[in-house]
Amino acid sequence: MAGHSQFKNIMYRKGAQDAKRAKLFAKLAREVTVAARGGSDPDMNARLRSAIAAARGANMPKDNIERAVARGSGGGDDANFEEIRYEGYGPGGVAVIVEALTDNRNRTAAAIRATFGKFGGSLGETNSVAFNFDRVGEVRYDADVADADGMFEAALEAGAEDVVSSGDGHEIYCAADDLNTVSVALEARFGEPMSARLVWRPRSVVEVDEKAASSLFALLEALDDNDDAQQVAANFDVPDEVLERLNA
Repeated sequence: MAGHSQFKNIMYRKGAQDAKRAKLFAKLAREVTVAARGGSDPDMNARLRSAIAAARGANMPKDNIERAVARGSGGGDDANFEEIRYEGYGPGGVAVIVEALTDNRNRTAAAIRATFGKFGGSLGETNSVAFNFDRVGEVRYDADVADADGMFEAALEAGAEDVVSSGDGHEIYCAADDLNTVSVALEARFGEPMSARLVWRPRSVVEVDEKAASSLFALLEALDDNDDAQQVAANFDVPDEVLERLNA
């Protein structure tokens, strides 16, 4: 198992998805609100289009999405969030990036730093680990919308650079500037995606043993559980046999 999207999948299999639905909706609404600062028309605002796609992919109610758009485009106090990126290292030397939207920089920085320290990690300076990742666009679809070959062909025609298909679904990667173009082309063929957003994709991964993996997962889950954290990325790889023991 490698990378953060797979980490999210293991949490979902443990039932955390249902338990965190309200918190997930709050984070998605915050992203929609901030994205709507750039305009309330998704066809003219690629970030808003991506934020709405992610919200819909999580089955967020339509009324919630519309209220979030209204808050952002109206320029009210609810739209005054600051975007901050935190970088550091987790157990086993794994590089970790946390993207946050916050209305209190000091509160969020203190919480993120404390979480790294609690689970055996260390918070670094900006750009201290970003070189381990590429900033790319990612479009995600359920596995049943197409087989691996069909999705690969469609993605390349749409302008994507890579496709990773598994039983958990299809992950289509493209240049950051091409995200809107690729997602629109794929939506015309397969319908609305589960999500379409910019992500940090590891250039290489660090294999971690069972002890480090247990602490690393605890760190990543705690970071993801922070109300201000919008996205957490890490460059780890966990052997299947280790993952099976941790899931037992």
